[in-house]
Amino acid sequence: MQNITILGSTGSIGMSTLDVLARHPERYSVYALSAHSRVEQLAEQCSQFKPKLAIVGTAAAQQLSNLLRAKNLRTEVAYGEAALCEAASADACDVVMAAIVGAAGLAPSLAAARAGKKILLANKEALVMSGQLFIDAINKSGSLLLPIDSEHNAIFQCLPHGYQRQPAAVGVEKILLTASGGPFLHRAVETLGAVTPAQAIAHPNWVMGRKISVDSATMMNKGLEVIEAHWLFGASASQIDVVIHPQSVIHSMVSYIDGSVLAQLGNPDMRTPIANALAYPERIASGVSPLDLTVIGQLQFTRPDLLRFPCLKLAYDALLAGGSAAAILNAANEVAVQAFLDEKIGFRMIDQLIARTMDTLPLCAVTDIDGLLDQDRLARQTVQSLIS
Repeated sequence: MQNITILGSTGSIGMSTLDVLARHPERYSVYALSAHSRVEQLAEQCSQFKPKLAIVGTAAAQQLSNLLRAKNLRTEVAYGEAALCEAASADACDVVMAAIVGAAGLAPSLAAARAGKKILLANKEALVMSGQLFIDAINKSGSLLLPIDSEHNAIFQCLPHGYQRQPAAVGVEKILLTASGGPFLHRAVETLGAVTPAQAIAHPNWVMGRKISVDSATMMNKGLEVIEAHWLFGASASQIDVVIHPQSVIHSMVSYIDGSVLAQLGNPDMRTPIANALAYPERIASGVSPLDLTVIGQLQFTRPDLLRFPCLKLAYDALLAGGSAAAILNAANEVAVQAFLDEKIGFRMIDQLIARTMDTLPLCAVTDIDGLLDQDRLARQTVQSLIS
């Protein structure tokens, strides 16, 4: 029996994780659940899964306590970042699903890494921001890091067992990250300035949160995945290519020096990578329907247009620049996306604000978490000042 902590249990990844866990009660139990503000949903999850601990934002703690008391549940309630870190590193916890969106997931993800936990990493921003710090913590503790992003999990499945972040050692030539192209793949570029938040979050293939959906529309999520792939698999920027694949059936590929290309295929459902990582190296049922290629009919592939998707180029630029560049990129994007969702800026201002912030702030080495958070704060302040 493995005890699971789910950081971000009311989001799409968290709910999909609970769905897989519910299919295997003989294998998994829930140690802790967390949500920022969806208190009623979290209380329902506590009622079903009976975790020892539930964690929320400060303002929601009393409300959650009242709801759990009304349900006669003994789940403890805690709040804040320190509680998240404790839940991720507790002795009673075996596995951590790191699914908090954005920079807020960095500290608890690092706490899990330092504690040597099995980490199912759905929070790409944590690795994008911290890079070498995160990898060093994994290596020092012996933690097992398993990617949950469908693309990175696909790459993981296409690499040899026991892969150690050395592409040349196993004949890897290229990592091919597939991208759906989002909702605006074929929309006239000159009309993108008129895009509304409702249009941007209407992803054609995946059901995701609002922020991640906008990142898909700008292809910043693919840019962040390029940086994440660098840290997960030890590949250089020149070894990571992005391929537009609108059907989202091939989730990513690995090209080898002998001419072979290995691909992982499946229906677009996050329960597949979640089940793969939960049971690794075994396989368990995920609840996902088998893929029928005769129904799909055809698969299409094109190169990304960087005029349509300038955020993808900005991410490559950040990876090549190194140092604090990726942290600045991520923070600037989070603030710009939220401003767009709040209808304070237009869609095409997202990439412009990120570019101006990257040009404004000098790069520096990132050697500890405090320095990293300073760069994150400076980037956020810079974007806010540009918006104002």
